[in-house]
Amino acid sequence: MVVKLYHCSLIHYLFLFLSFGGILLSKCEVFLVGGEDGWNSGINFVSWSQTHNFTKGDVLVFNYSKNEHNVYEVSEETYRSCNASKGVVGEYDSGNDEIELKEARKYWFICNVAGHCLGGMRFGIEVNQPNSTIHVPNSDFQPPPPTTNHGSYESYQIWSSTLIFIIAFGLVFR
Repeated sequence: MVVKLYHCSLIHYLFLFLSFGGILLSKCEVFLVGGEDGWNSGINFVSWSQTHNFTKGDVLVFNYSKNEHNVYEVSEETYRSCNASKGVVGEYDSGNDEIELKEARKYWFICNVAGHCLGGMRFGIEVNQPNSTIHVPNSDFQPPPPTTNHGSYESYQIWSSTLIFIIAFGLVFR
């Protein structure tokens, strides 16, 4: 029997290795701030933010017209006062800003264009720890369920050596 492995990419092999190697995978997500309306005036960003659960590793995407808006990551005090003379953690103004939520903590965002923050262009979120240590992009593919028979260390060594051989074989004979 000939096994053709060259149809799979290295990513597929890596995913299989991590899945069967006992490492749990979780999904990180990309959130378009304000939904299809984007980061613009007249949107209830507090309501928008309350409809999502944010996890460390997720990404917020702020889409807006450059020179009309900006994004400031700020302290809670600056968020509440809308006074960005202090407490600014980060400034973004590209019109398509992607901000990775690298830590599990509270984040606060405002638009620092005159009157926009006080007009509602602000929100805060709480970011939680993920359920595992590795993030993969959100997809419809689900990892196989965990097995109940864990086997011996020797069988694991044989299995992992075989998997490495299969991966190398697949890469060489693409």
